Amino acid sequence: MQAAEETMPGAPSGIRRQLGRAEAALGLAVEAVAGLLVAVETVVLFAGVLARYVFHDSLVWSDELASILFLWLAMLGAVVAFRRGEHMRMTALATRAPPALRGLLEALAVAAPILFLLLLLHPAIDYAVEESFIVTPALEIPGSWRAAALPTGLGLMLLMAVSRLLRLGGAGRTLGALALVVAVAGGFWLAGPMLAPLGNLNLLIFFVGLVAVTVLAGVPIAFCFGLATFGYLALTTRVPIMVVVGRMDEGMSHLILLAVPLFVFLGSLIEMTGMARAMIRFLANLLGHVRGGLSYVLVGAMYLVSGISGAKAADMAAVAPVLFPEMRERGAKPGDLVALLAATGAQTETIPPSLVLITIGSVTGVSIGALFTGGLLPGAVLALVLCLVVRWRHRGAGVARAAMPPAREILRSFVIAVPALALPFLIRAAVIEGVATATEVSTIGIAYGALAGLLIYRQFDWRRLGPILVETASLSGAILLIIGAATGMAWALTQSGFSRDLAAAMAALPGGRAGFLAVSILAFVVLGSVLEGIPAIVLFGPLLFPIARTMGVHEVHYAMVVILAMGIGLFAPPFGVGYYAACAISRISPDEGMRPIWGYMLALLIGTVVIAAVPWISIGFL
Repeated sequence: MQAAEETMPGAPSGIRRQLGRAEAALGLAVEAVAGLLVAVETVVLFAGVLARYVFHDSLVWSDELASILFLWLAMLGAVVAFRRGEHMRMTALATRAPPALRGLLEALAVAAPILFLLLLLHPAIDYAVEESFIVTPALEIPGSWRAAALPTGLGLMLLMAVSRLLRLGGAGRTLGALALVVAVAGGFWLAGPMLAPLGNLNLLIFFVGLVAVTVLAGVPIAFCFGLATFGYLALTTRVPIMVVVGRMDEGMSHLILLAVPLFVFLGSLIEMTGMARAMIRFLANLLGHVRGGLSYVLVGAMYLVSGISGAKAADMAAVAPVLFPEMRERGAKPGDLVALLAATGAQTETIPPSLVLITIGSVTGVSIGALFTGGLLPGAVLALVLCLVVRWRHRGAGVARAAMPPAREILRSFVIAVPALALPFLIRAAVIEGVATATEVSTIGIAYGALAGLLIYRQFDWRRLGPILVETASLSGAILLIIGAATGMAWALTQSGFSRDLAAAMAALPGGRAGFLAVSILAFVVLGSVLEGIPAIVLFGPLLFPIARTMGVHEVHYAMVVILAMGIGLFAPPFGVGYYAACAISRISPDEGMRPIWGYMLALLIGTVVIAAVPWISIGFL
């Protein structure tokens, strides 16, 4: 993106430079505040845990303050993500388009959000004004202090979008993208009187047609959902548009979701402090002498690291740089490496504290503690099927083996790894024993990880702390904006009566419960590849989980099935974004992993079918 801005003649060079300086100054200020909010949220929640569990007192204001700051963190993080171009979007088609069309699509990916931000800014201001009449119970401050984050974030994103569009490309492409957006919006507005009588056919027009076109064009997914919801409510109903803002607020500010930035932060922290490296070194010493042993280590390391971080990007970034150089030296092919890394990303989607588990508990009301307990064994089952594929692929003599290290070396690496290996068990025990909630427990992990890095591993790099906090805010903002937009979209679908029709259609499927689970697996594989994981869960979870209950499917069992199916779609090429993330982290061309990954994906699909057929795997330990 930066190279395109430097080479494509857009606005005059003097104006472009001034815009660049202004955007850089504003962006740095927003990044500083967003990173600071991550740190403050960590301190506030950890202080609440200490006060309650150690001093047997409670900070009645801590959750309220955390909730207020959380909405600001979500919106400012979304601004940082927009500035960095890190909002989730499907780029598979755009990157394969001819250069001229690709430039137009890049401009469209900025112009379409501008329209949404312009349309929503005034209702967001009205919403903040309305919230001023509500006073918080503990701190006794107006609700507008929190709600003001919405118009502030939208306004800052609008400034960033306009600046980027002016600097992005040639005048023809910029004007072409703006003209296309205005033409489509104008066409829908003129067609408004004809749309209203169509009833639920509008659901296909807006939530299937418009969303599909914008997603395939490369528009960030959050804005695709937002534009579809805004258009549907504005043109076919009499619902006040401020309701969209309210639903976004509700979706983004649920306190359970505060675990998202905190676990992202924890994932980066264990990589920085060397805890992940210590675990991987122990596993490598234990299994590295076995034929293909480091492949088994990769599967096991992803399982363990996922039990700490909850974020797949953090997991892969912690494991791949440590293992891949040694695996290459032993003759492993780059395509096999990235294929297995992507497959383990899909395998570990149910390992607590997965962000998807936290999200699904937030939007469906399923106990997060039950999800944490139920997710361990399904992940182990998929690890087993991946290991079977690894064993079959290494049955020949294609990969060299290393000599088994002395028992003393294995024991030494185990002792070094013990503090790191203890962290997943500490997190799980803290939740089960009631020491902390699923939201707060991440702060215990952060405090433990920081102390371990400072006192045990001596690898705490203070210079990296600021960038890590900013990266945490950016990723969290991108995720939470999608959740907010998808919450509004799911509410509109529910109000339309679609959920009742969907329930009736799913109940009428042949095969009863088995047919319902089979269709759910296929549907979430597709949704996971197109919408990515969290948007698919937020959008369809509230609709499908009540149907699963009526079909006699345990909600935790159903959660495991749909999460694993979604993970397969997320990490399967050619559309799965997770696969390309694995390639980027590994610095391996996506083409090299296309062929070897399908064996792993088939194994994961078979494992998911087994988990769907045997509910005990998911609910046996509840």
